[in-house]
Parts: sequence; structure tokens; C-alpha cells
Amino acid sequence: MTRNEAISSLRKVLLKRRDALRSALAGDLSLLHELRGETRGDVIDYALDAAQDEISTQLAEVESRELANIETALETMREGSYGDCAHCGETIPLARLQALPYATLCIRCQRESEKVGPVRRGGNWGRVADSSPLDADVMLSDIELDVT
Repeated sequence: MTRNEAISSLRKVLLKRRDALRSALAGDLSLLHELRGETRGDVIDYALDAAQDEISTQLAEVESRELANIETALETMREGSYGDCAHCGETIPLARLQALPYATLCIRCQRESEKVGPVRRGGNWGRVADSSPLDADVMLSDIELDVT
């Protein structure tokens, strides 16, 4: 199998996974809204519902990230740069792409990025640090916002 044939096969896999994730996410959200309307019970029932909502929300977040990675991979296929490492530009081995079809880094660059730590997109807005090192850190939850 040539590299182009393998990439074509991976495209089909990515499209199927994208469609499955879209369906799952749409179903998860509509089910949560439906369940909230039907919930009647005591404090324990509400606590269990809240815990289940949290688990469902976290799962939806993971699925959303995977969906975004798949969309990025499909876009790079359209641009013709699929399978090229986003950091060094080298060709990502086909075995890696078959294991993780939306991989954007070759193994060497992935290892380096893991040593350095994850790259955060958009920063961590949960903590806001004052400009002076003598000042204490301020949590975003400590700030009152008037949104009226």
C-alpha cells in the first residue's frame, strides 16, 4: 500500500470518527437537557444528578478536543500537508499516523514537547497574577464582575 493510499484510508477513518463524535456530542447535550426537565427528587438525587452531569460534561470535553483534532487533520489533508510534523517539517511515519490519525508531531518532536510540558493555547485564565512579584496572586473567582 502506498503512502497516498494509506492516507486516503486514514481520511475515511477520520470522517467516520468525526461523524460518530458529532452524533455523540449532540446526543449527550440533548439528553442532559431532557434529564434536567424530568428530575424530581431529594437532595441525594440532585447530588447524583450533579455528579453524573459532571462526568458527562468531562466526557463531552474530551470528545470535543478529539473532534477538533480530527477537523485539523482533515484540513491539513485538504491543504496537502497532512503527515508533516508541525514542528520540524519531517514526514511523520505511517505507523504513527495509523495509531493516531490526527498526530501533528513526529515521535521525536512529541517526546521533546512532553519534556518541556504541554503547550497551553490561550493561557490559564483560572489564575491571574499581578505584575509585581511582591503582590499576591489573585484568583479569577476573587474578582467581582458586574455584567448587567
